[in-house]
Amino acid sequence: MVSQNNEVLKDRIWIDGCFDFAHHGHAGAMLQARQLGSSLYVGVHSDEEILENKGPVVMTLPERVLAVEACKWATKAVPGAPYVTDPAVMDHWRCFYVVHGDDITTDANGEDCYRVVKEAGRFLIVKRTPNISTTDLVGRMLLCTKNHHIPTVKGTASDIAAATLRTREISVGKSDESGLITREALEKFAIYATSEDGRGARDGVYIYTASQNIATLVEPSETFMAQQRKMIYVDGGFDLFFAGHIEFLRRVSAHAENLSAKLGEQVGIVVGIHDDATINKFKGLNYPIMNIFERALCVLQCKYVSHIVLQAPYSPTAIFLGSLPWQITSVMHGPTDFTASTADPYAEVKALGLYEEIANHDYSAISTETIVERVTRNRGVYEERQRRKGWKAEIENNLQAAEV
Repeated sequence: MVSQNNEVLKDRIWIDGCFDFAHHGHAGAMLQARQLGSSLYVGVHSDEEILENKGPVVMTLPERVLAVEACKWATKAVPGAPYVTDPAVMDHWRCFYVVHGDDITTDANGEDCYRVVKEAGRFLIVKRTPNISTTDLVGRMLLCTKNHHIPTVKGTASDIAAATLRTREISVGKSDESGLITREALEKFAIYATSEDGRGARDGVYIYTASQNIATLVEPSETFMAQQRKMIYVDGGFDLFFAGHIEFLRRVSAHAENLSAKLGEQVGIVVGIHDDATINKFKGLNYPIMNIFERALCVLQCKYVSHIVLQAPYSPTAIFLGSLPWQITSVMHGPTDFTASTADPYAEVKALGLYEEIANHDYSAISTETIVERVTRNRGVYEERQRRKGWKAEIENNLQAAEV
């Protein structure tokens, strides 16, 4: 419900889009938009309007809204926002400015989707995140490529910590090939680890190494660290970061809130993220579709998460959990059946009495594989979408050149 006060405010920011796949490019746009104001309203286009103007969606509207609502920089998701941005809709939500990346987006007629708000002087530009888009991800699925995978960082914790502190870009041994210990990656992690207003430090980013120690890539704020000394640990691949992952994390967050009330102190959630080699070992083909850097940013932007640990082991052993800088109250996971040929990775924490299971939910049946199947099952349709995107790109580039 909109407030009775109808005043349109310049610090209430509007952003809109398809938000098909919860990738870090979308999160990056929301972060930059949130930094420009005190609140952020996110318009999410309907499946029908996207189909008409761009092509078929992979994620349904409820799935896309769930992803937007989970972004820590979003104030509210607004389903059914028009594909061509309408000032009247922005006025309804009392937002003066709309924010978009530094590229042109066109409708089915090849016209700029933001032409009306641009003419009204209500358009702000932020930097578009390069090298990631829904089109890129669909392409990886259709072509079954693996060149996006990142090798595991092999350096010891002390080596990585020293290199990170020394230059923020020098890597250890061959670890610069990983893309995790570079200036660009470390800066991006720090940006995505910010608080809900997008301005201050909050979350921590860590990496687990072959020496079975933890190295810190991004220091959490001292206040946040002091507030949350106890953590629930969860782990996984979080590939394509879809509704099932988000709903699972939301339920773990609700559990953490109940535990916090019971203990009289805050309990947070630390997420362990497996490296590309581990996921590929168990899933094969070209999985993961998103590499560890991309998956880490997806998890880090989620409002239910306190900290992340990169290259988390497939089996969270007592040694690993003991290396973390918090007291782990429990290890949580969804229902999983392990075959006789697959050892239960949670056997040790179950024996320690630390394991807790989150019940199935409305999105439990969705997996990375089922999302890939949505694309491959309708391969011709999505290939046409890719061709259409190429056709529109030429028009959009010409419009952008003319605007400049």
